[in-house]
Amino acid sequence: MRRMMTAAAFWALTAGGAAAACGGDFNAFVADLRAEAQARGHDAATVQRFFAGVRQDPAVLRADRRQGVFQLPFTEFARRLISANRLNRGQQMAERHDITFDRIERDYGISRGVLLAFWAFETDYGAVQGDFNTRDALVTLAHDCRRPEIFRPQIFAAIELFSRGDFDPNRTTGAWAGEIGMVQMLPEDILEHGTDGDGDGHVRLKTSAPDALLSGASMLAGLGWRADEPWLQEVTLPQGFDWAQSGLEVTKDGTDWDAIGLRPRHGEIADLPASVILPQGKGGPAFLAYPNFRVYFEWNQSFTYVLTAAYFAKRLEGAPVFDAGNPAPGLSGEEMKALQRKLKARGYDVGGVDGILGANTRAAVREMQGKLGLPVDAWPTRDLLDRL
Repeated sequence: MRRMMTAAAFWALTAGGAAAACGGDFNAFVADLRAEAQARGHDAATVQRFFAGVRQDPAVLRADRRQGVFQLPFTEFARRLISANRLNRGQQMAERHDITFDRIERDYGISRGVLLAFWAFETDYGAVQGDFNTRDALVTLAHDCRRPEIFRPQIFAAIELFSRGDFDPNRTTGAWAGEIGMVQMLPEDILEHGTDGDGDGHVRLKTSAPDALLSGASMLAGLGWRADEPWLQEVTLPQGFDWAQSGLEVTKDGTDWDAIGLRPRHGEIADLPASVILPQGKGGPAFLAYPNFRVYFEWNQSFTYVLTAAYFAKRLEGAPVFDAGNPAPGLSGEEMKALQRKLKARGYDVGGVDGILGANTRAAVREMQGKLGLPVDAWPTRDLLDRL
């Protein structure tokens, strides 16, 4: 799921006085949306046309609850998403759209592998953009009480796009969570960062690769991407490395990591703040994450997805296949949920009992490993679960 928590995300919870945030009768909820849209300045006719025929989509809710792929460990997840075909297609697309990528690198300082990786993972280079009605998906998720503060503002952004002639409430389709186009952007992000890359006077994220790529680059820049800086680098760790020095919570200058014996598998260590990340603990692959790596979390909050996208971007630019190492066996989805429940009972914020090893669960695991005298590498094992 792409970044959706914007500054306007909480507006719906306070605007319009007693606006219903979620739940209840669906028709009454839509009526409340209509009233709020008009209070925001949209004329009644536009609002009427936008919501005409809107329906609740149960398939959207099923998709929202079904995200088990993110329970996979990094090595397996990466092998599923990164194929020879995607690598070859990426090289072909880089050549085909060389002028656009040159412009992105010149204007934004974003290396072409970064956008290519997102393009590949989000829609297979535009081939699979999703067939959910975008308006219905957004209204359905805003009505659902799991994350209404995220989706409700997107409805009003879609109305604004509709008023400009850039959104068809009955025909615009995309992903189940309301993202549109080749690199899957939400309506608020399209309003802010949509870019006419091909010069036809329109922003067509579904059909124009230059529009989609430049819009994605603008969004990354807006999220804080630091121009012409690296984002990720695979490294080998020295003997006797202190595992407690790993994790995004620990940052050192690249020269300090070099001084203690970290060695890059490709290129040179940059003189920038960086963190050592071990997606599968001390026995698995090791990476050095630079400031730009953290920007990925503004696009997608899954640690596994973020790391895989960042690594694939490097592969597209010539980095070697990562050294998978020999990590300790991880936990199954149900075991991870059991671990999360145990951590939650001890007062840790694990971000929800979902069986996914996200950033919050990793932080809790690190702290508990330290308390129990285990290697502090943020990789939960059966031994940790048993001790709890």
